[in-house]
Amino acid sequence: MTAGLVISAPASGVGKTTLTLALARAYRNRGLKVQCLKSGPDYIDPAFHAVATGRASVNVDSWAMASDAIAHLASRGADADLVLAEGSMGLFDGVAARGVSGTGATADLAEMMGWPVLLVIDPSGQAQTAAAVAAGLRDFRAGVRLAGVVLNRVASPRHEALVRDAMAGAGIAVLGALPRHAEIALPKRHLGLVQAEEQAQIDGLINEAARFVAEHVDLDAVRQSARAWSPQSAVRALDIRPPGQRIALARDAAFSFVYPHMLEAWRAAGAEIMTFSPLADEGPIADADVCWLPGGYPELHAGRLAANRRFLGGLRTFAEAKPVHGECGGYMVLGTALTDADGVRHAMAGLLGLETSYAKRRMHLGYRLAELAAAMPGHGPGARLRGHEFHYSTIIAQPDTPLAVVRDATGAIVAETGSRRGNATGTFFHLIAEDR
Repeated sequence: MTAGLVISAPASGVGKTTLTLALARAYRNRGLKVQCLKSGPDYIDPAFHAVATGRASVNVDSWAMASDAIAHLASRGADADLVLAEGSMGLFDGVAARGVSGTGATADLAEMMGWPVLLVIDPSGQAQTAAAVAAGLRDFRAGVRLAGVVLNRVASPRHEALVRDAMAGAGIAVLGALPRHAEIALPKRHLGLVQAEEQAQIDGLINEAARFVAEHVDLDAVRQSARAWSPQSAVRALDIRPPGQRIALARDAAFSFVYPHMLEAWRAAGAEIMTFSPLADEGPIADADVCWLPGGYPELHAGRLAANRRFLGGLRTFAEAKPVHGECGGYMVLGTALTDADGVRHAMAGLLGLETSYAKRRMHLGYRLAELAAAMPGHGPGARLRGHEFHYSTIIAQPDTPLAVVRDATGAIVAETGSRRGNATGTFFHLIAEDR
């Protein structure tokens, strides 16, 4: 029988991802099967999970997904010894308006699955107050149970002793204390961590993190704190229609933001996914039914993409007869031009009139609920789609027919409507699930 544990924190940037990866690898090194999940819409962390465990990880999201869909995705851990679900932001942080089965908060997943929470606490600049923070999180919501805490970035043995004594006084178990250790810091950029596939040294970094954590965390106590769990068959699995039977999928360092559960759902529905690399100047496979350009970092490779004539020409030829769709960065590349952070304007595919710029960065972040006004691959007019938007580009022009009425989690209409022209469509949000 497997057991489940949620890893969360009071806030972002405390060390959830590093601890999750280190624990996963440390238990794997002991011969255990570990399954990771990611609570929330972060599309980067699951790739790190896969490196640490050797098993594919997926996102589970209470705002976008029904509880039975979450149960279906979590059931991939049925043959594992331990399921580690990494949270996002702070434990109770979600949106104000409830979505399909919750607000997107990590606490929703913990309560839904009945898994206790291991808190990562960074007591930098405080001591006994860290125990007050942990106690407040423990008592904030009935139905969410605290397994204990791991202290991160402890300054000294004296500092650790002060925090441990305060935690003991509050009745909170300290399962480990990590001194500062720069060698296990994960590189970051503007959308989060540098992607796992871009880091040749990532396996060694995770191994070092596992070694370090094994020295300073009671691995036996952490595993014992997880709750035994028997996955139940979901009434309804994640029901996502593929955009076509044969899908040409752009896949490289510039186009990599695809939710793993989406690709799995497409394949489960019988679709064939054929990847190509725009950065290698490859165009979409000619006999595919549809071309899909996911998000990623095209702004970091804009000059190279603009110069890749085989890619751009192949994309334009494909779009003459077959549908092409872009999400976020893919949408920008389907547009007329993209201006990079240095103010250099690069011509893109020109299949849509969208023009974007990173010269003046503006963050766009949040859940999106879209009602399609026109068809896009896999979905007809009137379809309701749930997704997430996260980018720093500014819209200079978005002149084509709007693809959808798009609202944020509060129901407010946003300007990023997406576009349609001929066989080309694009959205700024990354699709997570259909709203049914």
